[in-house]
Formats: sequence, C-alpha cells, structure tokens
Amino acid sequence: MTFFADKTAVIDSNVEIGNGTKVWHFSHVMSEARIGKNCVIGQNVFVGKNVKIGDGVKIQNNVSLYEGVVCEDEVFIGPSVVFTNVKTPRAFIERKNEFLKTIISKGATVGANATIVCGVRIGQFALIGAGALISKDIDNHALVIGNPSKQVGWVCKCGQRLELKNQISSCSRCSLKYKEELGQLLNV
Repeated sequence: MTFFADKTAVIDSNVEIGNGTKVWHFSHVMSEARIGKNCVIGQNVFVGKNVKIGDGVKIQNNVSLYEGVVCEDEVFIGPSVVFTNVKTPRAFIERKNEFLKTIISKGATVGANATIVCGVRIGQFALIGAGALISKDIDNHALVIGNPSKQVGWVCKCGQRLELKNQISSCSRCSLKYKEELGQLLNV
C-alpha cells in the first residue's frame, strides 16, 4: 500500500488504508478500521475499531469516529465534529453491544463543531451547518442548521444553496437542475 502516515500517527495492526491517503500528526487508527483511497485524516483524529471510511473523505482536526460510524465516499467532516455511539451511556454499565450505526452518505458535509447523535443517517450531499445538533435522519441535499437542528433549505451536489422559485430550478454555480417533490429534492 502507498499511503502516508506521519511519524507521530499510531496505526494498529489489521487496518486497511487505501492508496494516496494521508494520516496526519497524533492520529490513531484502530484495528479493523477501513480507510479508502485519497483520504485526508487530519491532526489528532481517532478512527475507532471497525469504522469504515470511503474514498476521497476529508476529516479535519480533532475528530473521533467511534465504532459504528460509516463515512461513504467524498464525505467532508469539519474540525472538532463530535460523534457518539451509545444513546444512553453510563460509566458504570457496559453497553458495547448497544453501539448504533451512524451513516454519513456520499458527498455530505458536516460543519465544524457539529454533534451527531448515534443511529442517524445523513443523506447524500446534505450540508450540516457548524455547531448543529443532529439527532434524527437528514434527507439527501438538505441544508440543516441549529440546536435543535432544523432544515432551512436545500443544497446542490456542488454545495451551493438552492433557490427553488418554481417547479424546476437550476443551481447558480453549476447549472444542475432540481425540483422539490413530496418533501424531497430530485435531480431533473
């Protein structure tokens, strides 16, 4: 394999890391984790046991991805994003058999300091604003902000906020066309 790992990074045995991936300072990748090709794992990132990271994923500094987290291809995780893996943790009760799966779907962005409560799915190309608290599933292309979080619009595959003025609208940045139907955003 041809990946780069800084000399301060800790890479446990039985790990898969794809070609072109970079693992930066003070990061730790635990056994049985899988990281795809051409990823960037920033400084002080923890990748837990059995975590799955697709191709082209960028994880910024100070993020811990615990067992149960799946990042599909081309996901962006901003600095200091928080993931959980147990809904009702207690220090005095072992709940490793209760880890919930959290899926960040292809092309989604999670902004800095957002908190993702376990057991949710963030849809393809969704954009989660900085500091948002996500405790329920998020639709594809949804623009979500706040604590508690709420959807405030839609974003294009390229990340541009969409202005849906009529049945079919074009992205002002890349010209992809969309329409909103039954509460979902559809490509035209």
